[in-house]
Amino acid sequence: MTEPTEHPVTALDRPRSRSIYLLPNLLTTGALFSGFYGIVAAIDKHFAAAGIAVFVAAIFDTLDGRAARATRTESAFGKEYDSLSDMVSFGLAPAIISYQWGVVRIAEYGRAWGRIGWLAAFFYCVAAALRLARFNARAATADKRYFEGLPSPSAAAIVAAFIWFSSEWREPGLAGLVAAFGITAIAGALMVSSFGYPSFKQFNLDRRIRFVYMILVPLFFVLVAIDPPTMLLSIFGVYAASAPLLWGGRRIRRLFRGPAALG
Repeated sequence: MTEPTEHPVTALDRPRSRSIYLLPNLLTTGALFSGFYGIVAAIDKHFAAAGIAVFVAAIFDTLDGRAARATRTESAFGKEYDSLSDMVSFGLAPAIISYQWGVVRIAEYGRAWGRIGWLAAFFYCVAAALRLARFNARAATADKRYFEGLPSPSAAAIVAAFIWFSSEWREPGLAGLVAAFGITAIAGALMVSSFGYPSFKQFNLDRRIRFVYMILVPLFFVLVAIDPPTMLLSIFGVYAASAPLLWGGRRIRRLFRGPAALG
């Protein structure tokens, strides 16, 4: 009778360290803390710090997904936790930051203006919740190359960058306040729109890239370092406007092609 052969346990068979499983959720907690800090900073009238906190949350939000995929520790719990964190950091925090910065000031111009500002902030918050719910419901069948509607981190970046940019204005005036709430409302509307935005998820860090891209990356960081709020507002503003502009361009081309095809 032969004895059973013992197979040595390889490194791949060993259970992974619990710290690896915790890493993505710790990064998500960092995003959640940044969003919470942004709310507290806005309440304390530190609007530049509040805007920066939203961008820190976006960095953590990018890292937690990449960490989960790199360590193969994606889970249903992590996805739900990430979605709840996104609602706080990119839904509630920007709405409160916008509200705290502008509603009190704009109310001085009349009660109606105050209500408009209040509704714009609330509309953004609702739009973020609807955007996240739609994303979760269609995640299994959606095209990974595109987002349906403006991603909530990008919408939050636009609002946060504008408030950060505007935090140096002691007296923004009615025009500045209307612009702030207008941008907040537009960002919310783009989140629940059906415009397609490139997701850049197909970008692979292991793939060879052109040398010109190696120059553009440090140039991007240099430009952001020179004037962070202005450059970040410009970058995310162009990204947000790209889909509606492309859609409008396609509609215009179709209108001109129609008569030409008939002729």
